[in-house]
Amino acid sequence: MRNRFDEQLEQLNVELIKTGALCEDAISTTAKALIDNDRELARRVKPIEREIDQKERDIESLCMKLLLQQQPVARDLRQISSALKMISDLERIGDQASDIAEILPYLQGSVSESKLHIKEMAQATIKMVTDSIESFVRRDLPLARSVVEYDNVVDGLFNKVKTELIRLISEDSNNGEFCIDLLMVAKYFERIGDHAVNVAEWVQYSLTGRKGSLLADADDIPWTEDMA
Repeated sequence: MRNRFDEQLEQLNVELIKTGALCEDAISTTAKALIDNDRELARRVKPIEREIDQKERDIESLCMKLLLQQQPVARDLRQISSALKMISDLERIGDQASDIAEILPYLQGSVSESKLHIKEMAQATIKMVTDSIESFVRRDLPLARSVVEYDNVVDGLFNKVKTELIRLISEDSNNGEFCIDLLMVAKYFERIGDHAVNVAEWVQYSLTGRKGSLLADADDIPWTEDMA
């Protein structure tokens, strides 16, 4: 019975990795479409979002089977319940990448330094999503903590975008609509980073039974054999 349960837990890990990879694909495709002013590429994001939605349903179904059929306790129960929470954040990441893609046609032909900052934001959020999923699969609390710390990078880039857009509007009020659209794009990327932080915090819960800021409680979290 335990062997079957372990196989299903491994399947859960694999499905989460696949979902994370789809999120990375959605973010990187959106960012490239933005930088290259490529409408056709932007259209490819919606199908990726639909795949992520299907993965959410598949993982929810698998988690319910594990909960109802296997009756897990303690650490296993935390791992499954955390996966249920995490997939919700990953689904939102897919939604927000798709929302960005829908804005891109209104930015065609416009070039600004802010676009470059947003490209950096996209790269940073991809790293956060990748590391948050990896920390869950590897049961790696320090890696999860690094995701939370890295959110400062995304927030810093967001502030750079805001500063640049304020300057563009002050130079020419005709830039207003473009700047508002680009600020929305930056905000979506910032929110993607926040969702990656949520995933990392659910990793903490799965390992320690505690939910909250990884940074605030870092020195108080004991490392036990149960977390290995």
